Formats: sequence, structure tokens, C-alpha cells
Amino acid sequence: MSGSYRKRGIAMFPERMRALRRGCGLTLGQLADALNEMDVSYNQKKNTRSQLSKWECGVNTPTYLDIRQLAEFFDVSTDYLCGRAIKKVDLVETLASSADVCFGVQKLDTKEKGELYELIKGFLKGRKERGLRGTVEENGDMQLNLENFDEEDDRC
Repeated sequence: MSGSYRKRGIAMFPERMRALRRGCGLTLGQLADALNEMDVSYNQKKNTRSQLSKWECGVNTPTYLDIRQLAEFFDVSTDYLCGRAIKKVDLVETLASSADVCFGVQKLDTKEKGELYELIKGFLKGRKERGLRGTVEENGDMQLNLENFDEEDDRC
């Protein structure tokens, strides 16, 4: 898998990779060394500073296994790393699951997730009772729209 990201319209990967690396305070060489030290059975190829630089510049495209390893290293999804936008998140399902839920760097425990669920449920019920409906503002800010909210079934 090689070729220019720009030609293929996949410009998010280089930007996200660079942001994640810089956010961790790593140089390209340090990231290459860290990836090479990872104990992964699916990718035995050694990474180099030059190779990672080409990925960040969009000159070359990493393989799926390279993307998987980077996602694992940075603790993000491959979808995020490749630039896929989140279209829908079911908060009821997320808060009820055993998945880690974080607010910034603060990980929420089970009790906090339950409290957050109750806060959101109360907030939505109050807005519905007051007849408030959300809209998309001219500046693009999204306001809450409760047309599909049913207090009997909290799922959208």
C-alpha cells in the first residue's frame, strides 16, 4: 500500500499521526524506537525515522498493520487515526457498557457513569417539559433537538 495521501484524498492520517506524536513529546526517531520495542505478533517489520517521516508528510502510505500498531501505541482507534468522523454515539449504550469512559483525562467509574446518565436524562426531560427544541445556528453550532426523544425509551 503506497502512494500519496493527497492524491487519494486521505489527508487526515498524517495530521493525526503528527498531532499524537507531538502530543506525547516524541521525535520521529523516538516513536520509531518505541514501535520497534512493542511486543506485537502481527507486525514484525522494523520502523525507521525516515519511514515515519514519509507517513507524516503524506509521501507514503502505511500498511493496515502499521496503522493498527500506531493506534495501539497511541491508544486510539484505527478509525480515528485514519480520520473517520464519529457520526453517532449512543450514550445510553456507552454509559451502560464496561468500556472505559473518560472526560478529558479523568476516567469515570461505574457509579460516576450512572450519575452522568441520570444527569443527562434529567436535563433532556426538563428541556422537553419546557418545550425547548434545538436548532443548528448559522455559525454551525449544533443545539439539542429532542424531536426523537421519548422518555419511555431513552434511545435515539
